[in-house]
Amino acid sequence: MVILIDPPVWPAHGTTFSHLVSDSAVEELHEFAARAGIRSRAFDVDHYDVPAEQYAELVALGATPVAGSELVRRLVAGGVRVPARDRPKRARLTLLRRWAELDLPASGSAPEVTGETLATDALRDDLLDAWSAPPRHYHDATHLLSVLDAIDIMRLRASEIESPLAERELLTARLGAWFHDAVYEGVAGEDERASAALAVERLGSLGVDPALVADVERLVLATIDHRVEAGDRAGELLMDADLAVLARSEDGYARYVALVRRDYAHVPDEQWRLGRASVLNTLLASPRLFVSPAVPEDWETRARRNLESELAGLVS
Repeated sequence: MVILIDPPVWPAHGTTFSHLVSDSAVEELHEFAARAGIRSRAFDVDHYDVPAEQYAELVALGATPVAGSELVRRLVAGGVRVPARDRPKRARLTLLRRWAELDLPASGSAPEVTGETLATDALRDDLLDAWSAPPRHYHDATHLLSVLDAIDIMRLRASEIESPLAERELLTARLGAWFHDAVYEGVAGEDERASAALAVERLGSLGVDPALVADVERLVLATIDHRVEAGDRAGELLMDADLAVLARSEDGYARYVALVRRDYAHVPDEQWRLGRASVLNTLLASPRLFVSPAVPEDWETRARRNLESELAGLVS
């Protein structure tokens, strides 16, 4: 592992900045930054932004000076570079479009169109602000976008296997995705219950069909243990989409684990290892991780391989 730094040529806030990165391991980068006294808020997805006045000090501490192009090349080669789509700012822009694609059926007591549009836009902005609020690391806007993408993948797969999903099922799953981690304080169970209550309050105030509101509440609560009744296709969609991260590539899965660890940075290492191992063992003991027939065929195998590899690293 090598810590790299490029020249301070990036202008912002009245000075210029360098990028500080690791060529292979984000956790080691965080450790180096902590030793150097760099604040955590300077971290941006896969690098730290550091002002010009810290450049010489960081080189003296062991950071290797390289050109900007070399820094990017080494990031990509080491599998540490986060793709643009997985960056929160880019995700937020895409999510604005995704929200516009929703068609919320209203009850007979819905507000007039202009007021309803304004209220719907306000809900969208409030949700995006919640998903983007610090100190989220994994449970942020990129996670929401990934869940929505996974729902779309399964929608297409369902059509391929001649079992197309109804628009109501898709809408329920998508709204469940928007609300499922809208409240995130790092308290399992309580976060989901608070998110479900938020869905009931905000969707109800928009005059959304009460039956749809009840279904969204049910799905958000189901993310506590990821269990839904057999045949609940909207529920299967959301549960599997929420776990789709487990089936990422090896590099993508490693980024996911690193971000989750940062969400639980307050937990001591030994306690983290024990708790994480318990979660992994529970997942691996499940007959199937994914329950929807619309899940791509290779997700189960890839997810189990990632879980087993992580578990082996925790107990070794």
